[in-house]
Amino acid sequence: MSDPGQGPLLAQPLRPPSAGRAAAHAGLFLLGALTGVAGTLVQAAWFPGGLLLALAGAAGLFLGGAYATGGRGGAVAPVVGWIVAVILLTTSRPEGDFLFSAGGGSYLFLLGGMALAVICATVGAGRQPRGGAARLGK
Repeated sequence: MSDPGQGPLLAQPLRPPSAGRAAAHAGLFLLGALTGVAGTLVQAAWFPGGLLLALAGAAGLFLGGAYATGGRGGAVAPVVGWIVAVILLTTSRPEGDFLFSAGGGSYLFLLGGMALAVICATVGAGRQPRGGAARLGK
């Protein structure tokens, strides 16, 4: 059982993240935005290999962030950066310039990246309570 003074894990009060964890999430956010910009350019330049490379890079960053920070927040931070960058790049400029064409590759990049974001945030390493390797209830 858990310590009587601690109570269940979900009933414990929330604490603000440490400075190191906040900096790691901010860095992962920026890496996610950079990966979104790079993926936007690569997927259009070298279709179909560029699309696979862009999606593999995004998946690697999302899962790597989860494992590096030891929690799902490490996957969510680069996902948010990726989505912000990609959404900003989908808008056209007044001159008519845009980075996303109306082709299938662009839609596969957008939908595939969103699917990978959900998969990596779900599969990513979640926090486990501290304790022995035995079953938690014993």
